[in-house]
Amino acid sequence: MKAMEENFAQIITGVGEDLTREGLIDTPKRAAKAFKFLNNGYEKTLEEVLNGAIFTADSEDMVIVKDIELYSLCEHHLLPFIGKCHVGYLPDGKVLGLSKIARVVDMYARRLQIQEKLTKQIADAIEEATGARGVAVVIEAKHLCMMMRGVEKQNSVMTTSVMKGVFRKEISTRAEFLTLISR
Repeated sequence: MKAMEENFAQIITGVGEDLTREGLIDTPKRAAKAFKFLNNGYEKTLEEVLNGAIFTADSEDMVIVKDIELYSLCEHHLLPFIGKCHVGYLPDGKVLGLSKIARVVDMYARRLQIQEKLTKQIADAIEEATGARGVAVVIEAKHLCMMMRGVEKQNSVMTTSVMKGVFRKEISTRAEFLTLISR
C-alpha cells in the first residue's frame, strides 16, 4: 500500500497540485485504499466466491438473472465503466445459489478489464461451475474513458455478448434469452 500511496502522491503533484493543501493531505492514502478496493477481484477465486453453493436440481429450464449492476476500471485508461450484466444458463443437473451469479460478476468486474474479456470470463465461470448446457451473458456499459476524454460521447453504451452451448447453437433459445432480458 505504501508504494501505491507514493505513486498517487507523484500523480497528484504531476498534475500541478500541492500535496500540503488541506484537502489533499491524506488523498494519496485514500486513493490507494480506494484503488485496492476497486480491484479486489484479484484477491478472490471462483471456488471461494461460489463457496459450495452449487445444488442438484432437476430443472432444465432457463435461469436468468438480469440487471446485475457492475463497476469496473478500463485497463487502458484506469477510468470506470459502469453498467449492467444479464446472465442466463440452461442447467444440466446443477444450479447456482442466486447471489453467487452476482458475486461472479463482481469478482471479474473488480479487476482491470476490457468489457469483451469481462463478458467471456463470466460466461466461462458459470459454465465451469454448473456444467450447463448453455450460458449467455450480455453486458451493457457506459465507459468514462469515452465520455470524459477522447471523443466525449455522453450517451454511448457498449454492448457485448457471449453465447455458449445451446445459446450459440439454437437461435430460438438465444432469442428467448434476449427477449426476456429486454423486458
